Amino acid sequence: MFFDDKIWVGTSDQPVFMLPQMSNRHGLIAGATGTGKTVTLKLLAESFSDMGVPCFVSDVKGDLAGLAKPGEHSESIQNRLEKCGVSNFNFKPYPTIFWDVYGEKGHPVRATVSEMGPLLLARMLRLNDVQSGVLNILFRIADDEGMLLLDLKDLKAMLAYVGENSRNYTLNYGNVTSASIGAIQRAIGLLEDQSEGKFFGEPAFDIRDWMQLDSNGKGAINILNAEKLFMSPIMYSTFLLWLLSELYETMPEVGDLDKPKMVFFFDEAHLLFNECSKELLEKIELVVRLIRSKGVGVYFITQNPADVPSSILGQLGNRVQHALRAYTPIDQRGVKVAADTFRTNPKFDTAEAITQLKTGEALVSFLDEKGAPSIVERCLILPPQSYIGAIDDELRKAIMEASPFAGVYDQTIDRESAYEILSSLFVSGRETANVAKQTFIPTIQTYEQSIPSFGAPVSSKFEQTQVTEQVVTKPEYLVFDPKTGQYVPVQAPENNAYVPKQVETNITEVQQARGVVLQQSKEMAKREAEIIKQNEKAEKERLAVERRQRQDELREERAQRARKNDSIIGRVVNSAVSSVGREVGRTLTRGVLGVFGGKKR
Repeated sequence: MFFDDKIWVGTSDQPVFMLPQMSNRHGLIAGATGTGKTVTLKLLAESFSDMGVPCFVSDVKGDLAGLAKPGEHSESIQNRLEKCGVSNFNFKPYPTIFWDVYGEKGHPVRATVSEMGPLLLARMLRLNDVQSGVLNILFRIADDEGMLLLDLKDLKAMLAYVGENSRNYTLNYGNVTSASIGAIQRAIGLLEDQSEGKFFGEPAFDIRDWMQLDSNGKGAINILNAEKLFMSPIMYSTFLLWLLSELYETMPEVGDLDKPKMVFFFDEAHLLFNECSKELLEKIELVVRLIRSKGVGVYFITQNPADVPSSILGQLGNRVQHALRAYTPIDQRGVKVAADTFRTNPKFDTAEAITQLKTGEALVSFLDEKGAPSIVERCLILPPQSYIGAIDDELRKAIMEASPFAGVYDQTIDRESAYEILSSLFVSGRETANVAKQTFIPTIQTYEQSIPSFGAPVSSKFEQTQVTEQVVTKPEYLVFDPKTGQYVPVQAPENNAYVPKQVETNITEVQQARGVVLQQSKEMAKREAEIIKQNEKAEKERLAVERRQRQDELREERAQRARKNDSIIGRVVNSAVSSVGREVGRTLTRGVLGVFGGKKR
């Protein structure tokens, strides 16, 4: 709850606040299932929105969508408000924008293969080190030859192309084996079978679309529906890490501010570090360390602080610890780790208190004005002002239709990229060489229908009280400009026409690139023919050398026999052999004549 220019989180002996200027120093919300982590997350997101700070949250269970609907009074909420000493409390909705990788319960979110990069893509495909190296080579070749990798069919076409021409790339890029190519192809096929391939393509998501304020100056709360995405933990964690990396690359350096530019809530954060390579973990640590200076606060939500590596845990200055269960020795060690991360309070034993906390209670420690952690306090967390629970599909649909991004990302675009270029060059019988590049503009209906404007209050009886018969055009909204660091009014594009991101090539450049590829192919064929001729010539020379060597060996053998015959011993042996031969010959001759001539009388 935003109160007196501070975030009122809960009440101990006195109210406990988080300072806005310290909220970009990152944070941790931990606790066992059912102890109140989601309520704490909603409370912080509401407070940041009231401050004019956009937020991003991933909705794994579907209950965070209640931020779009005002809360409802109940006896338990009233009791908590009285215990916390809150007198002025109003239930209200918050400006929300729904997103969904699959486009089912939110606006579609897509990225190109090139934007994802080889490091994150290798994690998504679960590749080993050798296969990851081959994927890196593939990206380098695509960049050097001007091949756009937009979707998975571009990646598969590039894999086939590099596999067939691996001999030509080994010298400059490294060894590419057919076994690695096949393994990557199988991993891509598995990804497509799980419908995860919908994430890749265009129109690609622009991270700046998150940086918005409504007409009242409240920060937009971007909610990613992850109920289906969460079923694939590697895909879920890799996708959120990509979003965080995009945010880091987009935001300018701003240093210390009076409040953050944006806050990123990473729910089920332990999935991020499962099966995480050393290289990727170093990148995560680097992003978390440096993104603070860009005005972005990152808050990890997990069950146990031990789920977060110590190198990252040490950078999380604002901490909310809900109850932990300690039934096993492993659980007890986890409680001790959690207790050791707080500054000791002489009023209670921290480790013991963690196991005794009730639902809605937490141990909290925030950074003070000097950036030092405060002494841990046991407090009761305030309830959120929005609805606790999920919303119905009709309300979600109405909010999506009123969103400034309704229709912007709905229709996919298939521009000319690596697949089309390689198909026109190497696939026989396919007449695609002369296909001109097209810029596809999605046809979206105009918004002349009864829907509420973006950021309008939504009551629990939305259908009866909020919908009026009027023609609603796209409202003006404020969008963050990274160049100036300010929010500027921008009118939504007419008919929500999607304009692709500026890429390195235009139509002429693509045609020139295609000509270069054709020329390179001709030169490659010429080089291969020359190599074949050189190999044949070398083979002939080798055979000729072998024949000459054989002839030389025969001549040497004859010469040795001749020299042997010329020696004294040789002549004696030859004479003896000749004498024996003559005597044997005469004996045989007499014997033969005696047989034919008969015996004399």
